[in-house]
Amino acid sequence: MPPVSLTVVDAPPSRSPLATAARRFVRNRAAFVALLLLVVIMLACFVGPLLSPNNAIDSDWSSISLAPTWQNMHWFGTDELGRDLLVRTLVGGRVSLEVGLLGTLVSGLIGVAWGATAGYLGGRVDAVMMRIVDMMYAIPYMLIAILMMTLFGRAFYLVVLTISAFSWLDMARVVRGQTLSLRSREFIDAAKAIGVDSRSIITRHIVPNLIGVVVVYATVTVPGIVLTESVLSFLGLGVQEPMTSWGVLIQDGAQKLESTPWLLLCPALMLCATLYAVSFVGDGLRDALDPKDR
Repeated sequence: MPPVSLTVVDAPPSRSPLATAARRFVRNRAAFVALLLLVVIMLACFVGPLLSPNNAIDSDWSSISLAPTWQNMHWFGTDELGRDLLVRTLVGGRVSLEVGLLGTLVSGLIGVAWGATAGYLGGRVDAVMMRIVDMMYAIPYMLIAILMMTLFGRAFYLVVLTISAFSWLDMARVVRGQTLSLRSREFIDAAKAIGVDSRSIITRHIVPNLIGVVVVYATVTVPGIVLTESVLSFLGLGVQEPMTSWGVLIQDGAQKLESTPWLLLCPALMLCATLYAVSFVGDGLRDALDPKDR
């Protein structure tokens, strides 16, 4: 009987969950293009004003209320004071994005801590903590924001804190729901069996397993906070001059829509493009990180 030769076939290398999610995200063309657009907008807002020959504050008295033109690099036109609208839109976008990112960070930290603690401890602690959340939902948020801006001024940090004070409620509910499903898992029982305290279980075992959900929901929170800041600025309760934002520019352009429509259209288009890009990126992350689709 002739000897039998065995051929060893190399198994394909296994991919990490992060690499798999990244590959799935790249395959989503709409989400990937939206991510590229978002990166371009952020680079333009944070770097563009430094490279532009024009200034967001200085006036060009020879180009007052100039329509969009290639002359003097006024691509978005100028306002009634001769200030370049492109640079002001980019500077305003920087402020709006900073409010959105910082507000999401603050609200995310509060929401994750609150929801994870309530979901893991359960019982009366969970009942009391979530009733507090329900009571805060009943508070007219916009009225409180207007009241705080009126009483304490319109400083940048106050805008962020005011918006973040109510933006963590949805995050807390989402995190609590995920924590309720995680606390009965085997690795949590093993941590309890070896004497790990509740604080360490929450910080080392519960929260790391919620990163995917938190990241996806943060992409929903960012456009909401940016839009809220724009609404407050449109009402005249946002940041103060010389600082500007997309909401301030839209509010100023709405007053001069008939004579200088570009003052409204340019910042409004930038705001809409950013909100749509963040939304598409969030949808792509949700699909890429969903374990049911793997």
